[in-house]
Amino acid sequence: MPLVVIVKTGDAFPEVIEQHGDFGALFEAPILRGNPRATVTTWDPRSEPEAPSLDTLDAIVITGSNSMVSDKEPWSEALKPWLRQARARDIPMFGVCYGHQLMAEAFGGSAGDHPDGREAGTFELERTDASNMDALFSQLPTRFLTHLTHGQSVLDVPSDALVLAFNDHDPYQALRYGTRQWSVQFHPEFNADITRAYLERVKDALEEQGDDVSELINRIEETPHSTSLLERFSALL
Repeated sequence: MPLVVIVKTGDAFPEVIEQHGDFGALFEAPILRGNPRATVTTWDPRSEPEAPSLDTLDAIVITGSNSMVSDKEPWSEALKPWLRQARARDIPMFGVCYGHQLMAEAFGGSAGDHPDGREAGTFELERTDASNMDALFSQLPTRFLTHLTHGQSVLDVPSDALVLAFNDHDPYQALRYGTRQWSVQFHPEFNADITRAYLERVKDALEEQGDDVSELINRIEETPHSTSLLERFSALL
């Protein structure tokens, strides 16, 4: 039975937790759908400084956060060498949003504020030609919808990273390192209701940068292709 640890780097908003659960639950559900034999545990490095032993782990999943990777908080910086050790052991990984940026920095890239501001809502991404040979992304349509909410992005990719998906806002929406380590800027754990709640939360910031929030909310829809990624990642274990 594969042992999967969810690295919980933040908390969902209270209204999301009340209706859908916190990040641990949002990630655990698709992992177990993809692999009912898996054992899933959640580790919060913000309050539990001792990292799980890599000797016991079969996969690592890193959540999003309201924190910023560029703040370089001690708990976050301490994750980087642990992730490098996990990669050296070829432990499968899947990072989301904050996890995407953290993995990029851990492996030699950089992350920070996006020069064009925040991206929030349901948007279309496009797969790269390189993704055609990828175990997860090759099964997606060439263009597919995702849920996004982020003010920071991967700005420079590690030299050995493979870009798997992009859009006009962000050229590095999905990356792969080695053969079994993926990270994505978007949120495969979100549904339309959660995305709507996040848009309401960042409404002021979006309006300040000139976005039509009503239009963004009207464009929210379910994203079955991107939502399938966590299940299929788990099924590979």
